[in-house]
Amino acid sequence: MESTESLQQFYTRTQVPVSPTGLANAHGGLGHFNVFSRDDCALVTPYSRRDYYKISLIIGKGKLHYADKWIYVDRPALLFSNPVIPYSWEGEDEDQTGWFCLFTDQFLQNGNRLGHIQDSQLFKIGGTPIFFVDELQQQSVSEIFIKMMAEIQSDYMHKYDMLRAYLHLLIHETMKMNPAESFEPYQNASQKVASLFMELLERQFPIDSPEAFLKLKTPNDYAESLSVHVNSLNRSVKEITGKTTTQQITSRIIQEANALLIHTDWNISEIAYGLGFEEPAYFTNYFKKQTGSTPNALRASLV
Repeated sequence: MESTESLQQFYTRTQVPVSPTGLANAHGGLGHFNVFSRDDCALVTPYSRRDYYKISLIIGKGKLHYADKWIYVDRPALLFSNPVIPYSWEGEDEDQTGWFCLFTDQFLQNGNRLGHIQDSQLFKIGGTPIFFVDELQQQSVSEIFIKMMAEIQSDYMHKYDMLRAYLHLLIHETMKMNPAESFEPYQNASQKVASLFMELLERQFPIDSPEAFLKLKTPNDYAESLSVHVNSLNRSVKEITGKTTTQQITSRIIQEANALLIHTDWNISEIAYGLGFEEPAYFTNYFKKQTGSTPNALRASLV
């Protein structure tokens, strides 16, 4: 399983120099923003999470692999990727053009707020990450990227405010194209708490290495992180999802355990520690109780 790619690793992988024009954090720690042309982009990008957000206007055919799905991109499309969902791009032909921008949550949230970015269907877990655009929409989006490219090279004192405004405009333009995919307000307190819990739960995964062990393991851990009483958390999660908080946590741990057993060569001890178990035996018992099989038995069945 690939580890999470940092911004620095992105620049190293793509061999794009990190110039001061691309670093908004040089101006008061306001996060990171940069924008690029796709003319020289790689045909294949590795399947991994990133620790940054990315919006791409893809002009060129290929396959987008994300979560447990893949989409064939055979016409211009906007791709919205976030730090939670791993994805990869497999270009089908050499003619790949368009633009993309990278940014951090901190950069977007500074100044006028657009709501929290992860409340948007454009970026949220379970949302639609790609939107096909027609000729007029492609022209409109292209103009925004072209303005970004020009602005980031300018000497204007407030250029990062301009870039942030262009970024907001890009997001709003996409939501106008897909009104059903715009921000969805929470209907009640329980829905909000349950949604925040599910998002926080998903953010704990994937486990990229045995050293990056699971930090939140119990309903109390999640309640404390969300600043709510554990009883309120349990009630909200049960009301909205039909499952208890413990059942949701257990289900996600078992899902991750299966992925690690199938897709990595980590030994059982490494998987156990990565998932937050103090002893491998505890993990083996936990896994067998939930699945009816031991981790070793699952591994053996794959041979």
